[in-house]
Amino acid sequence: MAKNDFSKVMQDMMGAFPVDPKAMQDAFRTQAQLGERMSKVYLEAAEKSADISSKWTKSALAKMGEVSTVKEEPSDYAKSVTDFASASAELAAEHMAAYAEIAKRVQMETVELMLAAGKDMSAEATAAMQKATQDVTAAAKKATEEVAAAAKKATAATAK
Repeated sequence: MAKNDFSKVMQDMMGAFPVDPKAMQDAFRTQAQLGERMSKVYLEAAEKSADISSKWTKSALAKMGEVSTVKEEPSDYAKSVTDFASASAELAAEHMAAYAEIAKRVQMETVELMLAAGKDMSAEATAAMQKATQDVTAAAKKATEEVAAAAKKATAATAK
C-alpha cells in the first residue's frame, strides 16, 4: 500500500513540473547528432592510423629483407644492420609525424564539434527555460486565482 502511495506522490510531483516533450526530443536529437559526428571523426582517424601502421610494417619488412640476404664480407653484415637501424629510425620519425597530424586534426575537429554542440545546447536550454518559466508562471497564476476564488467562497459561506 505504501508503494502505491509513493507512486501516486511521485506521479503528482512529476506532473507538477511542466515538461516540453519537443524540447526533450530536440535535446536528444542534438546529442545523437553530436555522437554521430564524433564517431565519424574517430573512425576516420582510426582508419588513417591503421593505414599508417600497415605502411610502416610493410616498409620495415622490406628493409628487414635486405638485412637477411647473404653477404660476401663480414663487414657487409654490420653495414646492413646499421643501414636497417638508420632506415628504421627514419621510418619511425616519418610515421610518428603522420600520427601527430592525425591527432592534431582529430583534436581540431573535436573542438569545433564541441563548440557547435555547446551553442546548440545553450540555445535549446534557453528556449526550454523560457518555456518552463512561462508554464510555471501560468500555473502559479492559475493556482493563485483558484486560492483567491476558494477564499472568496469561504468568506461568503461564513458570512451567511
